[in-house]
Amino acid sequence: MGNDTHTDERIKEAVRESYGSIARKYVEEPSPTSCCGPSSCCGPARATSATEQDCCGTTSDTIGAASRFYSVEELANLPASVTDISLGCGNPIAIAELKTGEVVLDLGSGGGIDCFLAAKIVGDEGHVIGLDMTPDMIKLARRNAKKIGASNVEFRFGEMEDIPLPEGSVDVIISNCVINLSPDKDAVFAEAYRVLRPGGRLSVSDIVVDGNLPPALRQRLDAWAGCIAGALQEQVYLEKMRSAGFERIEVVSREATVPSEAFEINDHDLVTIDADGQPIPESEIKAMLNAAGITPEALGRTVVSAKITAYKPL
Repeated sequence: MGNDTHTDERIKEAVRESYGSIARKYVEEPSPTSCCGPSSCCGPARATSATEQDCCGTTSDTIGAASRFYSVEELANLPASVTDISLGCGNPIAIAELKTGEVVLDLGSGGGIDCFLAAKIVGDEGHVIGLDMTPDMIKLARRNAKKIGASNVEFRFGEMEDIPLPEGSVDVIISNCVINLSPDKDAVFAEAYRVLRPGGRLSVSDIVVDGNLPPALRQRLDAWAGCIAGALQEQVYLEKMRSAGFERIEVVSREATVPSEAFEINDHDLVTIDADGQPIPESEIKAMLNAAGITPEALGRTVVSAKITAYKPL
């Protein structure tokens, strides 16, 4: 147990450092000449036109990584420090069926994009809580909230394996490509179940595996930070939800990751940060995949983005 705990903490620290380094680029080193943000779990932020060099606002040409999963209408009036740092693998808001007045918890809220979208739907009568274990992400999200005037959103520091909220205090839990990062998913689902009110629901976009993932890849801490190594087989993922007590579990959709977007080997690849937050040379990444006996294309077909809903019974 001691070794497992030590390994879990190393994984968390690797994830924290990886995502913290992304947040610090916006908190400490704002760059008005580049709107092409850091990579997400499922693909890099990419420039879409020359107009992206104006980072002071958001237009259809400056929505960065978020454009893959969110509509132009959803992203309207959100600053680049929100849209360019969209690090998810889907849009959990699309399946959450949020209602006015609901209390929403976002596990792994990052720069806050899903929190801000949820806040618009639940309105002033509702409330949105973003939870993140990375201090720099919390700092960035709070700055973003002030920037856009989101008064019904708050961001709290904490871990999803030990959610700092009372039992039965939220109506809906959303999460976007974050639960797969946890080394203790049983604890995450148990905590999610605890803080939901009876009849409450869980709506997540997350990475699952369809096929076999080479052990050599799972052992890399940088792959944990890139959402690969921690991904479970889909049926194992769903069974952990059932074991926590969730019912009416449904996989709403599955989307195979596209190699040209998700696993291209370049400076913005999702597995280019090591456990110390340092870039990994392209040659080492290719060698890692070769040693695991898998090509980037095959990896793209094995690692799948799934939208999943589940309910806590009444």
